[in-house]
This record gives sequence, C-alpha cells and structure tokens, in this order.
Amino acid sequence: MPDNSNVSVAVLLPCYNEEVTIGKVVRDFKAALPNADIYVYDNNSTDHTAEIATSEGAIVRKEPRQGKGNVIRAMFEDIDADVYVMADGDDTYPADAAPAMVDKVLEGYDMVIGDRLLLPGEQASIPQLRQPLGARFHQRPVPCECHRHHDRIPCLLVHIRQNLPRIVARLRG
Repeated sequence: MPDNSNVSVAVLLPCYNEEVTIGKVVRDFKAALPNADIYVYDNNSTDHTAEIATSEGAIVRKEPRQGKGNVIRAMFEDIDADVYVMADGDDTYPADAAPAMVDKVLEGYDMVIGDRLLLPGEQASIPQLRQPLGARFHQRPVPCECHRHHDRIPCLLVHIRQNLPRIVARLRG
C-alpha cells in the first residue's frame, strides 16, 4: 500500500436534487477517506441538497450553469488536490472501494475507473435506462495509463492532477 500521508485527496460530488441520499454519501466518503476534503457541487437543486451536505460537513459550492459537464469542469478548475475521487450524490457508488482505487493512483496509474461489468450473480446499481449514456461517455477515453478496478462500482473515477487539462478540455455542458 502506497504512503498517502502527504497526499491531498478531494472527493467531488456533482449533485442535482439529491436531498434523499447526499447525507449518507457524504458520511460514507468521510468514513472511507477520513483525510479527504468532500466537495458537493450543487447544480441548481430545488430541494435541500446543499443544506444537508453542509450539515454533514461537506464543502458546498454552487454551479449555476446547468449540466453535468459544466459542473465537472468547474470542479476540476476550482479544486486543487493531488488526487480526485469523483462519484455522484445519488448513492450508487460504494465509497468503501475508494481507498483501494486511490492506492492504485498512488502506485503510478494516471486514472482508475470502477468497472461497469458485473461479476456473475451481481445486480446493477444503476437502472438499465441510465447505463448507456455513461457507457457512451467512457467509450471516448483520454489517453493515459489506466487501471480497471474490478468491484461493484458503476463508474467511480479516481484521477491524478496531471491529467486534468486533457480531461477538462473534452467536457461540454
């Protein structure tokens, strides 16, 4: 296991109307990565997502430009960290898998992507209707050295800072 005592880790959670799940997501990532900063980017939610995230200890920022691409671009432009863990606020990503993924990045991989493929007998945590959009996004990879983390993670991403200009340049609203 790599030494990560001097590494800054930021958990990035883009959110839109996630009041039902955001509290649990923030708590789970705080437990899994206790030294990480947890950022919730509220993308014009009309519910209490921001208030709940704040009450759970997350750093909440607002992104007024609607669209996940705008939120992700803003997160990567605003937050300075050595390693980024990106998930959603809807509790579809197991936070307890994040430390092993961060370790892979610290071993030298540029990016670690949670595997969308299910092992025999496993159930998908994202409804089938939503899976193709995410799959299309990942069919256009940014050239870098990646590690596929075989776990029940639909699309938990861990990035190292040096790749962000290439990633952010490809994002659209």
